[in-house]
Amino acid sequence: MPTLDWIGTKAVVNHHREVPYRLIHCDSALSAGDAEAGNLLVQGDNLETLRALLPYYAGKVKCIYIDPPYNTGNEGWVYNDNVNSPEMRDWLGKVVGKEAEDLSRHDKWLCMMYPRLRLLREFLREDGIIAVSIDDDEHANLVSCMYEIFGRSNFVANVIWQKRYVSNNTAQFLSDMHDFIVIFGKNAPLVSVAKLARTEEQEADYKNPDNDPRGPWRAQDLSASKPYAAGVFTITGPQGDNFDPPPKRYWRMNRSQYEEWLSEDRITFGKTGSGRPMLKRFLTDTQGGLTPNTWWDYGFAGHNKEATLEIKDLFGGASPFDTPKPKRLISRLLELFSQSDDLILDSFAGSGTTGHAVLDLNKQDGGNRRFILCEMNPGIAKDVTAERLRRVITGYDKGGDRTKPVEALGGGFRFCRLGTPLFDEYGDVAQDVTFPDLAAHIFFSETGVPIPARAQSELLGVHQGRAVYLLFDAAHPGTPREAAGNVLTPDRLSRLPDPPDGFDGLRVIYAEGCTVSPDRLKAHGAVFKQIPYQVEGV
Repeated sequence: MPTLDWIGTKAVVNHHREVPYRLIHCDSALSAGDAEAGNLLVQGDNLETLRALLPYYAGKVKCIYIDPPYNTGNEGWVYNDNVNSPEMRDWLGKVVGKEAEDLSRHDKWLCMMYPRLRLLREFLREDGIIAVSIDDDEHANLVSCMYEIFGRSNFVANVIWQKRYVSNNTAQFLSDMHDFIVIFGKNAPLVSVAKLARTEEQEADYKNPDNDPRGPWRAQDLSASKPYAAGVFTITGPQGDNFDPPPKRYWRMNRSQYEEWLSEDRITFGKTGSGRPMLKRFLTDTQGGLTPNTWWDYGFAGHNKEATLEIKDLFGGASPFDTPKPKRLISRLLELFSQSDDLILDSFAGSGTTGHAVLDLNKQDGGNRRFILCEMNPGIAKDVTAERLRRVITGYDKGGDRTKPVEALGGGFRFCRLGTPLFDEYGDVAQDVTFPDLAAHIFFSETGVPIPARAQSELLGVHQGRAVYLLFDAAHPGTPREAAGNVLTPDRLSRLPDPPDGFDGLRVIYAEGCTVSPDRLKAHGAVFKQIPYQVEGV
């Protein structure tokens, strides 16, 4: 099987595992609405942000949408669409080293995207999907990257979205009218896609010229191109006309099925009774809706101009973000690939369209969708992303005109920033780390799943035959470890909370030290793991 290789591959292929776990601190002054709504906007490098969030949200996200830099080479935008931004150059220098100086912009883009996609996959539920907006510049590299990370068998669709409705007459070759949305599943056979409701225009195609009591119907071709031996026979119409399948085609049914449809008055020969046989497909047979296709025109999913007007309406006529996506585009994705109580993640949040779409859908159907947004740029996160969310949550005046108030969508979000790493440069637990912070990391590193609830005691939780414990007192920096309660002693072992009734597995106890003998640990069905040396991610 072909593999993807570029300058810098070896430096980044496992880099997602080397990113330090960091604390996340919320800022109530920049948050808005209901803080308990479960929505987050985190400002900080999205690679470090994803790593910090993983212990809490691994395997919980139903739908990921990202709109990463398209790498067009244009460096003049507010939200840099090129991997030569100062932040990215600094990151590449640290991770790739001197070799980064020789990277092409496509190499840099792959170095940037690969570890982020690796982490994003770990957030998805088994039935979850990731959708990535991209244009021609990096489409081929993106698809190759997704094949390698998600697997070819988990490809779902390559949507073509009509982002413009007017051609660019100054284009060098052909006018660029579309973007791609590349969609993969965590486990494609488990992915479900909602049906689309028929429009009034589509329903108008169904008529009832013969007053059939089953209601309106439309004529459907009885022939098919797929070879079918039982589909080669002659049909005799009510006027004595004989009909064979068209050349190189076959009837879509066998003789027995045809006779059944005929007896049920599901075959029509037209008004005169001498037309070619057709199947009567009733509107009542299609109430499940229409299967979506991969061509999304601007009438279906919005366009770039619509997105710009949305931003201007929100910011009093100003346009503080150059490359937003229309809310209708994200809403379509969420309508097709998520349910009303799912968790949505966007790690390239930009102007906050994804959060806006989630809030709007919740308002429409009373749902309880939640979002996690990550934005690297401090100015954009505070002045654009958070401000947009705040305005749609509390209501705003369209275009700044007080005579055009827009109703509040409700909901809320917490604004957060990345804090210090959990472990300092020497590998010790950092002084700012609290018991719940470390507990979430310990439980995730031991089990691979998020902690079931905020830790309140030494027993963090039980998973697959393991009861995970943590002895850690962060309130006494400088206090001797044993006095602080960070050491597993025989007395402490005997006083640990019992696992739930019926538990007969292993008790895994994390602490800074242990004075219990191996035989006594074994007698208690326990093993000791030392902090920080036996903690993953240090």
